[in-house]
Amino acid sequence: MNEFDWSDLDARLLRLLVAVVETGSITRAAHNLGVAQSAVSHQLTKLRVITGDLLFVKSGRGIVATAHAELLAGQARELLRQLQGFAHAGAFDPATWRTRYTIAANDFQRDALLPALATCLREQAPGVALRIIPSGVPTLEMLRDGACDLAISPRPPDGTDILQKRLFEDQYRVYFDPAMRAAPRSLSEYLAADHITVLYEPRRQLDVDRQLADQGVDRRFSITVPGFSGLPAFLTGSTLLATAPALLAGGLMRGFASARVPVKNCPRLPMYLIWHARTQQDAAHRWMRQQIEAVVPPLLKVATTA
Repeated sequence: MNEFDWSDLDARLLRLLVAVVETGSITRAAHNLGVAQSAVSHQLTKLRVITGDLLFVKSGRGIVATAHAELLAGQARELLRQLQGFAHAGAFDPATWRTRYTIAANDFQRDALLPALATCLREQAPGVALRIIPSGVPTLEMLRDGACDLAISPRPPDGTDILQKRLFEDQYRVYFDPAMRAAPRSLSEYLAADHITVLYEPRRQLDVDRQLADQGVDRRFSITVPGFSGLPAFLTGSTLLATAPALLAGGLMRGFASARVPVKNCPRLPMYLIWHARTQQDAAHRWMRQQIEAVVPPLLKVATTA
């Protein structure tokens, strides 16, 4: 007969399982949980007896989760969310919220929106640790499996259990180094220039680049970088043009001049807040969504005056 049974499970064991699966290391899991490594090893032994599975096996110098452990970790994340919802069933107080909240966002959304959110959390919910991961093109599984709590993207996945809200719609601007060149005054000057743009891996164009190409606006890209953060270093001291969101003018592209894109019917950039239906009514998640929405208007105001 097993020394432990399923009734010995608690939130600490579930959190430990998720931590070891995510870090792939007992040492790092112990550090993240703020406990001794020996305590993690002891609790893993308890979990192995309860589940009847090895859970983790050695791989090189580290460990990897078994298929069963990966499955259990997904279930553990959902149970932890339900327990958190149970705790917050009454009046929600962000000052007492203790969690790690994961948001999937690419570099544009991350740099434009999330520093302001982090400031808000420090002031109103200091117990929330914000974790930001790349979103790529958000998938249904990313939200269903709990890899993130929210995603911010211009490309919401299509699923009946996925909810979305438009945060804003940004315009594009042409950025350039004013010490090296003037703004393009016409479409012909725009097309005659060398351009730099973002090409996400693996070879995923920006929507604006694809849409302009579909309109027959054929630009010459002499440089591509894997994210918006790569634009400034190449734009400085060159005659290159970069067509990028206007919101960047108040942050990453501060110091560069910008002008209207000299293209008729230039595409615009929509941005969505995306979450799973299971968190729709959760008071804590609803509060977080409200805080993200609240940081948008001041940023848009800066963008329109930059």
